[in-house]
Amino acid sequence: MRIINSTQMREADRKTIDEVGIPSVVLMENAGREVVAAMEKAFEDLDSRRVAVLCGHGNNGGDGFVVARTLLQKNIETMVFLIGRVSDVHGDAKANLSILGHLGVTVVEITGEQEWDLHFSEISQSDLIVDGIFGVGLREGLSGVVETLVADVNGIGVPVVSIDLPTGILADTNQLPGEVIEAALTVTMAAPKLPLFMPPAESKAGIVVLADIGVPASVIENLEGQRLEVLTPETIRGFMPPRDAISHKGDFGHVQVIAGSVGMTGAAYLAGVGALRCGVGLVTVATPKSCQPAVSTMASEYMTTGLDDTTEGAISVSALEKALQVNADVVAIGPGLGTRVETAEFVRSFLNQAAVPLVVDADALNVFRGDLDLLRGGDSLDIIITPHPGEMAGLLGLSVEEVQENRIKFARSVAVEQHLYVVLKGYRTVVATPEGNVFLNPTGNPGMATGGMGDILTGMIAAWFAQLLDAETACKVAVYLHGLAGDLAEREKGQIAMTAGDLLERIGDASMALDSPRDTEVGADA
Repeated sequence: MRIINSTQMREADRKTIDEVGIPSVVLMENAGREVVAAMEKAFEDLDSRRVAVLCGHGNNGGDGFVVARTLLQKNIETMVFLIGRVSDVHGDAKANLSILGHLGVTVVEITGEQEWDLHFSEISQSDLIVDGIFGVGLREGLSGVVETLVADVNGIGVPVVSIDLPTGILADTNQLPGEVIEAALTVTMAAPKLPLFMPPAESKAGIVVLADIGVPASVIENLEGQRLEVLTPETIRGFMPPRDAISHKGDFGHVQVIAGSVGMTGAAYLAGVGALRCGVGLVTVATPKSCQPAVSTMASEYMTTGLDDTTEGAISVSALEKALQVNADVVAIGPGLGTRVETAEFVRSFLNQAAVPLVVDADALNVFRGDLDLLRGGDSLDIIITPHPGEMAGLLGLSVEEVQENRIKFARSVAVEQHLYVVLKGYRTVVATPEGNVFLNPTGNPGMATGGMGDILTGMIAAWFAQLLDAETACKVAVYLHGLAGDLAEREKGQIAMTAGDLLERIGDASMALDSPRDTEVGADA
């Protein structure tokens, strides 16, 4: 499901009007009626509520006029306020304002602080407020009477329904420029917008409903510009074809997991079993010789190989030749390796000489802290990196806070500049491709903020990479299923008690849940 920016939304409207032939006034009518339909679903007692509709003088206000008319036609008590002057209203919005006048509806003008103060007490007595002031048309933070209005509305505790975007939120960023409406419900038109899916802006949107107003899906799909999408169960389901009855393990790839050190054998286990749970045919866990007995006994389904180790129980640089000889389709490297000097040298040398696709995680990424230019993919070798925000900050020489404020920006820039596939983990895991396309994952929950979750994801990505032979698709399938497995584990264990092992046991359930729309909606906010 594609997320579009304000420029793309205007272009989608233009194409729909000029090329498809749907008049703009019809789109506005559809928008207003879809908002009312969403209100009826969200508020079962809507017919007994007193509604105040706050309208700007642009198209968002025009949608609000349609909402007001539709509510009045349903005999719902409705007050209409125009934030501005009637003379400022033009086009389709003016046509719908005129209809209200012909129906004898009083539209109150609010042009300044004094008029707002005069009518605020009346608005505060309503049971529901519709916010049709700006939508996607806002270009900067609020000021003047609208800033006062927003603060006052937020302070009275009356639920607000926002049209397209809560007033104060900018369409092209997830950051908050100042005071914004705190909506209980946001009905957004034609396609999702970024601030409805990423914090902190998403926290102001409440429940998000996507309204079909008549803009064809093909118009949205073919808009120019880099792609930003949110993953959906329908998309992921399409990447997971059923297996042929005569399949054998050789059909589903071989993953080598290079992981572990003394005290960190669990990371090797979790990555290895994470791969197995995603259907790869064979898994070989390569780990320090001193760790091999422990890793071998943790699971009987994967193979192990012992690599030369240091006196501290970490992989030695002398293990390089043996590690390169494993006949695998994909190599996952990093979980639990540690960053000792010899191990770091091993990692750099292995990545320089590897001839198969790589999934690079954890300590294998920390080796490149401050030296990101040394970590580069190429046309003949796909490399996926899976940093959490701290690891990404280390690679870029930034603070974690800087990374978290611009997750999409940094994931995309690293992917493009280094020709890598980037999986930036965390809330709304970001998948970015070397072409600059970005995908947001809606599944997952705070219970997954515990050790070992990332190790499992590393194995899952490698497994799907080995089977699908496509890095982008492997990342999308793995992160969606990983989050969904966490959501299913949350149902049974709750967030506080959940462990990585609980998620591991739910990967199969997550795969099967893709056939159940109810289950695949777990963890999604929109």
